[in-house]
Amino acid sequence: MVSPARRTLPPRRTNLGSYSSRRQILQCRSYTHSPARCSSTSAKLADPDQHRPDHCPQCRAKHPLTAHGFYTRTIVDAAFDGLIRVRRYLCETCRRTVSLLPQFALPYLRSSVTVIALFLVARLLQAKTLADALPPSSPYQRGQFWMRRFRAQAEALCAALAALTKPAPAPNFVHRALAMLESSGWISAHRFLFAGVRQHLLGWPRSLVPDGRRAAIAPAAANA
Repeated sequence: MVSPARRTLPPRRTNLGSYSSRRQILQCRSYTHSPARCSSTSAKLADPDQHRPDHCPQCRAKHPLTAHGFYTRTIVDAAFDGLIRVRRYLCETCRRTVSLLPQFALPYLRSSVTVIALFLVARLLQAKTLADALPPSSPYQRGQFWMRRFRAQAEALCAALAALTKPAPAPNFVHRALAMLESSGWISAHRFLFAGVRQHLLGWPRSLVPDGRRAAIAPAAANA
C-alpha cells in the first residue's frame, strides 16, 4: 500500500505582516497615542528619512538602514478597530528587517495598550466582573489571557518600574504593578519598558523570551 504524499503547508501569515522571524521591532515616537489619529502623522511616516535607524539593533552594524516599505496590522482601541501601516527597514548586512511600531501598540497583541490597561484596572483593581471589564463583544478568553500574562509578569514589572516611580504599598505584586503603571502612565511605562529594558508589558511569548528576539544559535565549528 502506497502512503499518500505528505502535503507541505505554506508558512502561516500573521497580522504583523511578515512570514519571517528575522525581524526586530522598534518604537516610532511620531505616532500619537491614539490610532484613530494616525492620519495626522501619515506624511511623516511616508518620509523614510524621518525615523530611519542609524544602525542595526540586531547585528549592530553602524550604517543607516534601507527603507523596506510597509506592512499593515490590525489594532483595536477604544474608538478604533482597523488597519494601520507600519514602516519597515532592512539591514543590508544581516538581511533582517526592523519595524517601527507605534507607541500605543504592543508587539504580538491586537488590542492597544489603553484597551488592555482599562480592562486590567477594572478587573483586578476595581473587582468588576469579567463581562463588565471587557470591551464590548470581546470573548472572555481574551480577558483571561491578559490576566494570566499580567499576573506572571507583575513581579518583574514592579522591579523594572521602580526606575520610573516609587513602589506603592500593596497586598501583592499584581496590585503594586497596577498602581505603579497608573502612577507613571501606561503609555510612558510601556515606552520605558520596551525601549529601555526590552520588556513586554504582558511578557514576551515563549519563543521570544527573554528580550523579544528569537535566539540565533551559531553552527558548531568543524573538528580539525
